[in-house]
Amino acid sequence: MILVFGGTTEGRQAIEALEAAGSLYYYSTKGDEQQVSLTHGMHLKGGMELPEMTSFCEKYGIRLIVDAAHPFAENLHRNLLLLALRLDLPLVRFDRIYPPRPNDVIWCKDYQDATRQLEEQGIERLLALTGVNTISQLRPYWNRHDCWFRILRRKTSIGLAKQAGFPENRLVFYEEDTTDTLISQYQPDAILTKESGSSGGFTQKVESAKAAGIKVFAIERPTYPPPGVIPKDKAVTIDLVNGPHGLRRAVEKRLPEFYPLHSGLTTGTCATAAAVAAAHALLLKEKPDEVPVILPDGETIHVPVCYGDDFAYVTKPGGDDPDVTDGLEVRAAVSRIDGDDRMEVVIKGGEGVGTFTLPGFDYPPGEPAINKSPRQMIRSNLAVFNTPLQVIISVPEGAEIARRTFNPRLGIEGGISIIGVSGIVMPFSEEAFIESIRKCLQVAMASGTPRVVINSGAKSERFVRTCYPELPQQAFVEYGNYIGETLKMAEEMGIERVTLGVMLGKAVKLAAGQLDTHSRRGTMDKAFVSQMLTEAGCPMDITTLTLARELWKMIPKEKIPAFTKVVIGHCHEHCATAVNDCELTILLIGEDGEIYS
Repeated sequence: MILVFGGTTEGRQAIEALEAAGSLYYYSTKGDEQQVSLTHGMHLKGGMELPEMTSFCEKYGIRLIVDAAHPFAENLHRNLLLLALRLDLPLVRFDRIYPPRPNDVIWCKDYQDATRQLEEQGIERLLALTGVNTISQLRPYWNRHDCWFRILRRKTSIGLAKQAGFPENRLVFYEEDTTDTLISQYQPDAILTKESGSSGGFTQKVESAKAAGIKVFAIERPTYPPPGVIPKDKAVTIDLVNGPHGLRRAVEKRLPEFYPLHSGLTTGTCATAAAVAAAHALLLKEKPDEVPVILPDGETIHVPVCYGDDFAYVTKPGGDDPDVTDGLEVRAAVSRIDGDDRMEVVIKGGEGVGTFTLPGFDYPPGEPAINKSPRQMIRSNLAVFNTPLQVIISVPEGAEIARRTFNPRLGIEGGISIIGVSGIVMPFSEEAFIESIRKCLQVAMASGTPRVVINSGAKSERFVRTCYPELPQQAFVEYGNYIGETLKMAEEMGIERVTLGVMLGKAVKLAAGQLDTHSRRGTMDKAFVSQMLTEAGCPMDITTLTLARELWKMIPKEKIPAFTKVVIGHCHEHCATAVNDCELTILLIGEDGEIYS
């Protein structure tokens, strides 16, 4: 069981990540203002002190604590560390993503330091964006100078401001005005904010003040873990994360049964981690057991790495996604580029990494099959070393594994692709499959084919291919169960002619309006099938019907053409919602490969 302490943006992200498991968890907030929608979690409202936390954890069998509280909630951070220490529980600290500290911001250790520096700098008018709980701490300043506090429009917040004796006419509220408009309205000499990270809008506040030509004072975020809380002879297992992917990976590690299916890493993330580790070994003469990797969304995860004689590698964890690359060794060899002042990172493909041989990809034919997102990840993660580097990515078993992928059909020869948009492989990821369809459609367009033929799989393709023997291999694209998504993408890409090959099991679902035909989302509608049989002039009792393909034997042969026309007509009707300018041909495939149109 997991107990989450939230109330923040990170709390909401934690909820979203944990809800995906379908397992019970608890979500605790100090107040009841944060409105959250929980399906599998239970919302605990009202702050808990350490004794209450301890009793709750013991009573409900809590085995993992997630601290997703505000970075300035120092007392809560201390209590949660003490709780983890007392009950010997692992703790996940879900912190924020923090941008680099700008040099032109005046940094303050605490509010006493802020008051001192504001006075020294001669600030007479201040817009404070530090929240209602800081009003009392800044009393020595606002008692002597003009000051406006922006707070949440809540009864509790307004009550706290009144209790602190702050003038009500100097309160401004979040939902009314942006920082830009407040600066314009009140003409302060400076703003005071907290180092609240990306989710706290820190960068936007700083940029607004700079645009207005006024100074920025910022309270530095507290150190985590707070010094002196954990005795020197004691230890607490702490996983530091700053995003939902990291949270999920930490939960999968500490409480594996919470998620029925586990996530994995893309080949792009593995290649990036290997490159970072190899750079550490080359430039810093260090070989850490794991290295940080910044994902495309800015989140940082930590990836276990190993080392060879002149390279580092990651054994790719596929999680529970059915992935032929699971367990592959993804290597990176890193070397300096002498005489290059541009701090460039040159990325090359080595053994087992395929080569693009057809147009339609992020890079032209002849380039290694390392997609744009992984290249950007590698470059951005190596930028910290501030050294021109060459990176060679290799996958020793890649050539053999590639034969079991779409790569040969896509014109990627000699090995696998280094791919990954998010950097994380979610189990049975629909997003990843749909993205592969998009890539296949792009390659089909680049091949110059006058028509794209979409099919559910190899069997249906084999039959439909006989109708279009003149088309190149790249013209045939598998849609799996995502008929609607595939048609929409074809329309968006401006593909002029599409043939949809479909077998009866999917066709009867499509005819009923199910553009996503996976069995977990919908089953055959017998009533509608019966209606179509009646429309075709062959009404019959189908109460014993289990599979749609049984209809081929149940329907009289002379009625089959009429039935197929009815089915295709209904399919056309629903597909029309996905395509407008695209000329669509639907081919219904019989059990033995007969084609009906």
